[in-house]
Amino acid sequence: MVDLLPPVAVILVVCFWALGPAAWTGKPWSIIVAVAVTTAFIQLLEFVFERHEGWRLDTREFFTDLFYMILNATVIAWVSSVLAEQPLTSAKEALGITTLWAMHLPFVVQVALVVVLIEFGQYWMHRLMHNWTPFWLTHAPHHHITQLNAMKGAVGNPIELFLISLSVVALFDLPQAALFCGFNVLTVVSTFAHANVRSNPPLFYSFFFTTIRHHSLHHSTDYESTRCNYGNSLILLDRLFGTYREGESTIVGQDERKRLSIREQFIFPFQPLIARMKAKGTA
Repeated sequence: MVDLLPPVAVILVVCFWALGPAAWTGKPWSIIVAVAVTTAFIQLLEFVFERHEGWRLDTREFFTDLFYMILNATVIAWVSSVLAEQPLTSAKEALGITTLWAMHLPFVVQVALVVVLIEFGQYWMHRLMHNWTPFWLTHAPHHHITQLNAMKGAVGNPIELFLISLSVVALFDLPQAALFCGFNVLTVVSTFAHANVRSNPPLFYSFFFTTIRHHSLHHSTDYESTRCNYGNSLILLDRLFGTYREGESTIVGQDERKRLSIREQFIFPFQPLIARMKAKGTA
């Protein structure tokens, strides 16, 4: 039954946004509440169905993760809106782009469209981050986490968090409920994919969606082993583009599993520049 928790959670989320009262689902803040509730639920599961004792959450890890969750929901969300979503919406209107056909699709198809659009962009951005040093420097802090927990997907350098949030969803005409449902589904899948929960979903789920087994392998301690399973939520993309690898890792991290503080996470991409400046100063 534990193995069925991720697919059941996805089904419940879709049912809620499809059948929930418009007075609730139509509110802009409803997605914030939904994401918080689903994340909290999965976080609590870690205390009931723990996967690895070495990943057990302590106070320091909890408050660090919570800080990043708040950062993503406030600063990163605002920056993404101002620098990406609003310009895309303005360009769409200026160019007269319309996708009204999307408004007439079945609700589940609309949600699937949101999920695919977001994940397709994230997959290629994520893959780029593992294959080009300037982008890896922004993403590497996320791989310095030394354990996986429900909120760990939010941990990372702010530059990476912004880059990975980019998508073209704003170019499509879709009802708010479908958009929020897609966001919520992605939250459920990616949170389970980071959570210390001993759930191994059946193939009808794990063939399409990323699980903790797939993602823990991506967080392996040697860099080359991280260059696989890029799908944050849709492992199907890895299967299609040849980057899928089977396996699981119980030991995660980088650079001899050095855990970075929040400050170290923030300045990590600038370390080469800082090192050069220090070298010039001592020359």
